[in-house]
Formats: sequence, C-alpha cells, structure tokens
Amino acid sequence: MNKKYILSILFGLLSITTSAQSLAEAKALYEKGEYEEAKPTFKKLVKAQPGNGNYNLWYGVCCLETGEPAEALKHLESAVKRRVPSGQFYLAQAYNDLYRFEDAIDTYEAYISDLRKRKRSTEEAEQLLEKSKSNLRMLKGVEEVCFIDSFVVDKKNFLDAYKISPESGKLFMYDTYFKNSGKEGGTVYETELGNKLYYSEMQPDSTLSILSRNRLLDKWSDGSLLPGNINEAMNADYPYVLTDGITIYYASDGPDSMGGYDIFVTRYNTNTNSYLMPENVGMPFNSPYNDYMYVIDEFNGLGWFASDRYQPEGKVCIYVFIPNSSKQVYNYEGMDSDKMISLAQLHSIKDTWTDTDAVEAAQERLRTAANAKPQTTKKHDFQFIIDDHSTYYRLDDFRSPQAKALYGKYNQLEQSYKQLQEKLKDMRSEYSRANKQEKDKMSVAILDLEQRVRQLSAEMEQTAIQARNLEKQATK
Repeated sequence: MNKKYILSILFGLLSITTSAQSLAEAKALYEKGEYEEAKPTFKKLVKAQPGNGNYNLWYGVCCLETGEPAEALKHLESAVKRRVPSGQFYLAQAYNDLYRFEDAIDTYEAYISDLRKRKRSTEEAEQLLEKSKSNLRMLKGVEEVCFIDSFVVDKKNFLDAYKISPESGKLFMYDTYFKNSGKEGGTVYETELGNKLYYSEMQPDSTLSILSRNRLLDKWSDGSLLPGNINEAMNADYPYVLTDGITIYYASDGPDSMGGYDIFVTRYNTNTNSYLMPENVGMPFNSPYNDYMYVIDEFNGLGWFASDRYQPEGKVCIYVFIPNSSKQVYNYEGMDSDKMISLAQLHSIKDTWTDTDAVEAAQERLRTAANAKPQTTKKHDFQFIIDDHSTYYRLDDFRSPQAKALYGKYNQLEQSYKQLQEKLKDMRSEYSRANKQEKDKMSVAILDLEQRVRQLSAEMEQTAIQARNLEKQATK
C-alpha cells in the first residue's frame, strides 16, 4: 500500500479522535456552565460543519451566556430551523437581549405550543413570555433623557465615581461603613443631615433587604426593615432617598425586573406607614443586564446610575444625566424601530444631545463636582440656639444634664411633628381631589390631625424654652 496513503489515513483517524475528544471536553464544560471555556471548541466545530444543528445551538448558547447575543442570534436561528430541542427557548432569550421583543414573544409562544404538544411543563417559558411582553411595553415608553457622560470603572470601587454634593447625602459600601460587623451587605446611604441611614443587609434566607436606622442623640437605633413591599422581591439593594425624605430609589432582581437588577422607585405613605407599590423606572435606565445605584443630586442638577451592560467581568459603566422635572417619552410610533432600540440601549449618549447649551452647562457642573475638595470638618449633629450669643451643635456642648435630656425630648417631638405635618399635607392633597361624599368623611380626620399638629408645636416650643432656661442657669 502506498506510504502516503497510509499516512493520510492515520492523520485522518487522529484528527477524528482529537475532534471527538475536544467535543466531549467542550460538552462537559457546557454542562457545567463554563461557557467561555467551551466556546472556542464549538466555534471551530460550527465553522467546520455549519449545517450541524447541535453545534449551532451549543455555540449560540455559549455566545448568549457570555454577553454576545448578536453573535448568538444567527446560530440559534439555524438550530431552530433544524428543529433542535430547546433552540426556541434560547433564541427567544437572544431576541429579548437584543430588544427585539416582538420576535421574542412570537418565539416563546411557539416554544410553549411545542411544550404543550409534548406534555411538558410550560411554567418557566410562560414567565419569560410575560417578561418579554412587559419589556415591549417599556420599549414603547422610553424616557427622553439627556446623558452628558459615561465612564467605565472597577465594580468593587464604583461608588468612588459618584461625585455628589454634601447636600445630597453620602454613599458607602456596607463593609466600609459597618466595619467588623460580622454581617454582609450592599451599599449604605446616609442623609445630608447625618440623622438617618438606609442600607441593605443579608438576611437569614440569604437575600438582601433594605433597612433603616435613626440617629438618637449620641447613638444609632437598631436597624428595622423598610415596611411595605420593597423587600418582597428576591434581593433589594442600592437605596437612595431624595431630600423630601419620602421618595426612595433602589434596585431589585425580582420578577418585575427586565433581567438581573432593575431600578425601582416608590414613596413613603405616612397614612399607612408603608411604601406605595414600587414602579420600574423603565428604559433607558433598565436593561436585560444589571442596573442599579440611581442617585439624583438635586443640588447640582445631575443624576447618576450604574450598569454592567456590555461590560466585561468586574467592570461597570457609570452614566451621568440631566434629571427631568417630569417624565417625557419618545414617540414610539413615529420613530424608526432601530433608532428607538438604540436610544433604549444607550448605544450612544450623544444621540440624546438635543440641547447643546444644556449639555455644556451640565458638563461644567459635573467638572465642578468632580474637582470639589472633600469636606475635612465634621458636619454638625444639629443646630440648637440657646440665645443671641450661643448656638449648640453637639450634645457635648450642653453643661446641664437636665437641659441635655430636655433637648433629647425636643428632638423626638420635632421628628414626630415633621411626620405629622407630612401626613397632613398628603391628606389635604387627597382631600382636594376627593368628591363631596369623600370630603365629608375626611374632614373630621383632617381637623383632628390639625389640632394634634398645633398641640405638638406648642409642646415643642415649651420644651425648647425649658431646655434653654436650664442651660442658661448652668452657664451663669
């Protein structure tokens, strides 16, 4: 037999054996979810046999799971054409990640139909179908926002990139703020007055929930879970509260998110001591990736949020925008679909620059904020006027123990007074929108609350006078 012919046979057998070994290894990695490691082998196999449905499926899933939905798409479409099982499931996910939500809906519906024919469970597919329908509704209401800057930073130190004013409070990582606590958490927000904390902390069920603490004289209260439905999702993290004290932004990865963490907003309801039903802030802030730490710096007129969309492992993109006074949305019906998707994805922030003067002014505010020197002096705990010559800022300023205790009572009364005032404001607002029958029912409650507010105001004033007089006597 010809020596060259024998050698070609041997090389062919060796090639087949090597390919089989590579395929087996790649499939083992694939089954373990190690898609990045398996992807190169499947890419070679698809190139060698482009008509193989299984190779297209496996390579497409690897691309999808490693953040390349556009590359995954044609291979998953090929797998579906060849009726490879589960192909529709992953193809619908690729459409969803590419914001082709109508295609995702059609594919999920076809997949669910096939599952029913085979008498398989459709629960997971139906949940994903509803999510794609929700995403389509969001795409039809993309907020028109002007983004002035974006920059990529290390995720572990991403809060350092937030250059917000002292008037907007402070942000910390949990481990930095609660040193040696023995617990795990996400981020911490401290109000501008330094008298309240909002933070996320790991719970016994291994999920993150948001808690708050109040400053009581010279110490903090114990943490208490925020009331209402904020913590009903799987994980709740990254809290931030506006200066009104009742509007809270946070991120959650619950069933109402597009994918991963989404940003939500809600307001505290003083009537029920709970928060209103949280609302997803929608696109372009949220995406099928992780989006979080939404902050509005009202003093500088700048907004911030973080996203790991299109970013490698360990990196996150910080977006800076001009907050709207009221929500404005793009005209979905009157805009090219590719253009709408590009705006929803934040493909290019320059596409949002419709007012160059506003952009330049906001960028100048951002530069000023970034170059501002950090405060070196500790902020005052409070401000309490004793007389025309003396104002106290810390509890240690008091010489009289009785005056110090009375100030503590005054501080508690002041907090209660503010809460009742806010509750009264909400009731009056509700009263103005009510019909005659509802107003008749509400009027008694409003009159009663007004009386309580007046009584509390008088008690506050009397307590403050007593504290001042005792302190003056102690300093004579």
